Amino acid sequence: MRKKKILVVDDEEDIVELLEYNLKKEGYQVFKAMTGEEALELAKGEAPDLIILDLMLPGLDGLEVCKILKKDTRTDSIPIVMLTAKGEESDIIIGLELGADDYITKPFSPKVLLARVKTVLRRSEEKLLPKKVLQIENLTIDIPNYKLMLKGKPIKLTKTEFNLLKCLAANPGRVFTRDQLLNKVWGEETFIGDRAIDVHIRRLRKKLGRASKFIVTVRGVGYKFTPLEMN
Repeated sequence: MRKKKILVVDDEEDIVELLEYNLKKEGYQVFKAMTGEEALELAKGEAPDLIILDLMLPGLDGLEVCKILKKDTRTDSIPIVMLTAKGEESDIIIGLELGADDYITKPFSPKVLLARVKTVLRRSEEKLLPKKVLQIENLTIDIPNYKLMLKGKPIKLTKTEFNLLKCLAANPGRVFTRDQLLNKVWGEETFIGDRAIDVHIRRLRKKLGRASKFIVTVRGVGYKFTPLEMN
């Protein structure tokens, strides 16, 4: 079985070494870059399965690298986990809107980062498999028929609520900004404010009852769907 290839991009040598050690220990093949330019070259040449990308890079910063990667058809499908020392909401939101799949702030636990890597890789693989019915614990989401079942009982949703739930549930663990959800559910030409998402999320949670814990608020950023939050 082919080893998954991970590209680590960071200008701090100790962090690169820490990530390389832990990733190799988990069986990944690791490539390293310390500048944005080097990262772009390796991403195109090695076609990694995932990129761990620091935002604070000298010269070409991480956000610009992410933007370039997502505009290139050779690299646009490579999942990206952002690293940020600042943890500023604005940088996180910009990165997610550019197409990054997840983020983690420094300092971080290697175990937590490895868990995020595994989740993003699994999610990336699942995107290649067309699914008409999503089964998440006791929730059944029948996409073609716009039906939701909770413990075998039907839950009536509006089309908008269903599309919102489908978007989140089809990408478990992925954080969506409000703007991303607006574009995916209403379309890019919508004039609805992003706070409309909060209203629909509240209604959706109310209908889901205890299962509303699947929908997690990421403060200052948006929302994600994760069964791990379910007690």
